[in-house]
Amino acid sequence: MSARLVQIYLPEDQIAQLETILPRHTRRFWRETLPGAQEKYTCIVQQRYTERLLIDLEDAFAAVPSFTTHVAKLEAVLPAMEEGPATELPLMSGLAPPTWLERFFSRDRLSTDELYDDIAESLHIRPSFVLTVTLSAIIAGLGMRGGQVAVIIGAMIIAPLLGPTMGLALAATVGDWKLGRQAFATLALGCVLAIVAGIVIGMIVTIDPLTPELRNRTLVQSADIALALACGAAGVLAFSRGASLALVGVMVAVALVPPLTAAGVYTGAGLPAAGANAMFLFTVNLVCVNLAGIATFLFQGLPPKSWRMTTGIMLGWVLLLGLLIAMMVGRILLGFGAWEGVFGNFSASR
Repeated sequence: MSARLVQIYLPEDQIAQLETILPRHTRRFWRETLPGAQEKYTCIVQQRYTERLLIDLEDAFAAVPSFTTHVAKLEAVLPAMEEGPATELPLMSGLAPPTWLERFFSRDRLSTDELYDDIAESLHIRPSFVLTVTLSAIIAGLGMRGGQVAVIIGAMIIAPLLGPTMGLALAATVGDWKLGRQAFATLALGCVLAIVAGIVIGMIVTIDPLTPELRNRTLVQSADIALALACGAAGVLAFSRGASLALVGVMVAVALVPPLTAAGVYTGAGLPAAGANAMFLFTVNLVCVNLAGIATFLFQGLPPKSWRMTTGIMLGWVLLLGLLIAMMVGRILLGFGAWEGVFGNFSASR
């Protein structure tokens, strides 16, 4: 059973309104009187009802200066709170009941406020972010150079681009432009740092451009699109359920960090065409991860502020992906996607 402990602090004159809200979202709450004409309500709320409770509280009391709400995760509750049709609380009037699919995918999802809290810290550009991105790119670059898959996975576990990537998808879903700008700026800086680190590696370390772990990052195939879409969807599913950040980081980083670093390595080694191919793969992966991330957030019932805005952003990603797929097909038909052409001079000199 997934539940949250919600503590609400309000002045006495707001209690009547609060007591009309709580029964719609929880069957267990109790009241405590505090000094200074303040009241504290503690509620045990099933996770699937946390989102709508917080929305109601914000709508009703956001303008009250002393209003505060704390949300904490509960490990166990006795007696147990069963989740099922028999214990389902009524919806607010005017809302259609959720389908079995919506109920199934949203029952274990963190609330929007909890998702914001998990992402917020990772969007600040700090020395630690700069160092982790740089070190992750160095580890990934050296791992690809030596064909060491375990080392590449180790670079992904650092997960420096996890927060910005999830933040970008979350911002597009809920229509939060401020969060989107902050996530985009942090992600852009991380990408630049990863490319620069790769360029330095390519300039000072001897590489074999035909090493499979490097060469594979210059190829874009339909399987890569499917992989990136799966990574984005799996990453959001795990992230929105509070899974280990290392696990989510591997899911997202597998599509972003290696091609970024490979682009820098090839550019630094004097193979700009191969570097451009790696950047093309990164662009395809970034679009797929965000498109799948937005779709998965919506599938879990994350409420957009404006369906028109969210739908427009999704259509934009779809059109961009369609353009990239068309370019991919064109490159293959014209022979630009073949690695023999990219590394032809190198192969002839060996």
